[in-house]
Amino acid sequence: MNHPFTTRLPPPFPATEPRPAGRRTGEAAESSPTGDAAPDEPQQRAERGPKLSQADILLHLGMDEYHLVRHDQTAYAVPAAGPPIARPLRANGGFSGTGSLRQLLNRSYVLATGRAPSQGCLTDAIASMDALALDAEERPVCLRIAADPADEQATWLDLGRSDGLSVLIEPDTWSVTTPPVGEGPLWRRTNLTGELPIPERDPGGWRAGLGLLRELSALTEPSWRMAVAWLLAGLRPDMPRPTGYLNGEPGTAKTTTARQMLRVLDGIRAEVRSVPRSEDDAMVTASAGWTMGLDNLAGIPQWLSDFLCRASTGAAVAKREMYTDGDVTSWAYKRPVLLTAIDVGALQADLGDRLLPFTMEAIDPKARRSEHDLWRRYRAAHGRILGGLVDLAAAVWARLPDAAEQLTRKPRMADWAEMLWALDAVTGWDTLDTYTRAQHSVTDDVIDADPVATALTRWSATATTTQWQATAAQIDEALRPPGAIPDNWPKTTARLSARLTSLAPVLRQHGIDIRKLQRTSIARGFLITRHPGSGPPA
Repeated sequence: MNHPFTTRLPPPFPATEPRPAGRRTGEAAESSPTGDAAPDEPQQRAERGPKLSQADILLHLGMDEYHLVRHDQTAYAVPAAGPPIARPLRANGGFSGTGSLRQLLNRSYVLATGRAPSQGCLTDAIASMDALALDAEERPVCLRIAADPADEQATWLDLGRSDGLSVLIEPDTWSVTTPPVGEGPLWRRTNLTGELPIPERDPGGWRAGLGLLRELSALTEPSWRMAVAWLLAGLRPDMPRPTGYLNGEPGTAKTTTARQMLRVLDGIRAEVRSVPRSEDDAMVTASAGWTMGLDNLAGIPQWLSDFLCRASTGAAVAKREMYTDGDVTSWAYKRPVLLTAIDVGALQADLGDRLLPFTMEAIDPKARRSEHDLWRRYRAAHGRILGGLVDLAAAVWARLPDAAEQLTRKPRMADWAEMLWALDAVTGWDTLDTYTRAQHSVTDDVIDADPVATALTRWSATATTTQWQATAAQIDEALRPPGAIPDNWPKTTARLSARLTSLAPVLRQHGIDIRKLQRTSIARGFLITRHPGSGPPA
């Protein structure tokens, strides 16, 4: 909607506001020491129009320099002539060096008048713009990665620069450009949005560019290829992706490798952090940054397991905005997540199905580098590393349409499997088979850590029948270990029923099929079928 304020004309100044040099039209008018127009110039006073307050001037400046859009019930201001960076109207802080709307309006007023505005007037002007934004058009506002509105196979990567320069990755090609106004994505920035270098094309192609990152890591070769796949998935905006998990003995540079991988996608501000204290803290962090790294996990509590599952495949949450009112604020996130640990402990079945393990090699003490030298080399190579990644991404994007037709069997995250197929078609690697084998290894760990799954596999190995129909209570009576009840054994039949349902995908890979029956007069409970000789491949 076009508002009457968007005239693209010089803002009206009240009689008491001095005009800066170069802004006047016609001859300069003399003013009294108080700033009022000279009494012998009534015509100039009439041309100035009615006297406006500072808040009115700031409102005119804001509506002249920005247009308003809405996304997820949040109002944003986008420069009318400038980079496509959207700034929330209610934001108080800075945006990665680009400035908040409040700061930018303050700056415009000082440059236009030579005077500092009242902070109360700034608040009033932004509140008025927020009210006018009720009629603004709805536009997607994206963080770091966005789909191209015209080509569903193309994606954009925000470099986090103040000029809005971005990378457009298309099938078989990529370019560095600013998204076209009104046609490309709008970017939002947070204090976690770091600046990325402009990607450079290496004469040796993507292998040479990514090879610079390979030289700085201690990943095994199969894990290195899966790490490349994880980075590629981080360039897809709405793609469910597994949670990466760097594991290895102490001293294998797990934390350093995690930092390197995160900073390829998110710049120098990407960091691995300690485990959040609560799910609310984790959600706020996930919504504010594109990548998320958690360091040195010594175990995964239930709430964190649930959060990681949601971050992998996407989630949104609404929370009360303030204790004093009934309004809510919402956060949405689907993030590339990376964990580091020596041993994450017992895994829940849902998380195990979404986990992508990376194995670290032991580092020869003679080959160990200092932190200073490592990061000096990383900074020098970052542009070529990013160039190698987007070079490979362009080739993989071109093969993605074929993957949907060629891939007949797909795991839980089908989009991820299709990307692995396309990656293998471009590189000649076997990442899809590597991922499948890794999944079976993770499910083995899940079964070993869960007493219910262990009891069912023991039943499958010794049972004389291939099918067992029983209620949850009957299953509990038959499978519960003798003696004291283990701490992680379900305390009620309702919880046992829920556990059996969650374990079904894991146990199916081991030849045990669990189906919950629809309750009828003759059928209830579960039908458990074992398939002798089936199970995960060696």
